[in-house]
Amino acid sequence: LYCVTRPAAGNASVDVKARAPGGFADAAAHDSFCAAKDCVISKIYDQSPRGNHLVQRISDGVVHKMVPASRHKISVAGGAEQVYGMWFDPGHGYHQDMTSGIVKGNDPESIYAVMSGTHFNGDCCFDYGNSENTTAQPVGTGDYACGAMEAIYFGNAHWMGNSGAGTGPWVGADFESGMYFGGGNQTKINPLNTPLTSDFVSLHVKGRTDGFALKGGDATKGTWKTMYDGPRPIKGVSNPNGCHWHGFNGTYQPMRKQGAIILGTGGDNSNGAVGNFYEGFMATGVTSDATDAKIQENIIGVGYGTLH
Repeated sequence: LYCVTRPAAGNASVDVKARAPGGFADAAAHDSFCAAKDCVISKIYDQSPRGNHLVQRISDGVVHKMVPASRHKISVAGGAEQVYGMWFDPGHGYHQDMTSGIVKGNDPESIYAVMSGTHFNGDCCFDYGNSENTTAQPVGTGDYACGAMEAIYFGNAHWMGNSGAGTGPWVGADFESGMYFGGGNQTKINPLNTPLTSDFVSLHVKGRTDGFALKGGDATKGTWKTMYDGPRPIKGVSNPNGCHWHGFNGTYQPMRKQGAIILGTGGDNSNGAVGNFYEGFMATGVTSDATDAKIQENIIGVGYGTLH
């Protein structure tokens, strides 16, 4: 499932596996190897055959930190089991540039994640999803204009005044040159996008060829709420430089996704955000409402809980 490493012990590492196929992580093996509490999570293994494992983000000269492995223990299975989540502070970040099977251009995709509605901030950017390839396109000179990425954003940032209802945090989409809580006539303010404040929140971005949708909910009960479903943001409403960066003229319709994966940072290496990450996946194509409902049921079935 993931790899823990002890930098102070010559980078000794061990893979933490599921105790049984389809089961929970072997927290006892984690605790045994990391008894000195000096481990970091050095790799998050892709559970598909694609091999898109997430590793420490080192891109264009910026070295992001790895998450302390033993900081954030939670309960699952209704309290019957304990496992570790990932607690991100500013400076932490993971990525994978060399991916297989990740959507590019304006092709459709569906992204899901479970995060925390109690550990967040308004800095850029606690993201998970499709991002720029910093190997192929350096941050200082590459294509980081509008539409170069499509990721779940979670927090209460007010990029250029963008906002949901209340004070957040909200599920949003980072499309580059902006984090958005709606599009079309709700590009700037979307009063239908309501805060998600439970300990564990379900998040979803659905990227169509002609628009996008945002859904959110409690990861322990209930159903999705559709926070937005419509056209993409209006170019120029919340964009400095009119979406023009490094000689590239960006657009949100069509999109120009580059097919890398990020976790915990913005596409341009911004790493001031905080958040928790528990699970997530990216799928090619647009999922149906019925599929979304089954995914929410599956997430609830994990039985997430806090330790007191």
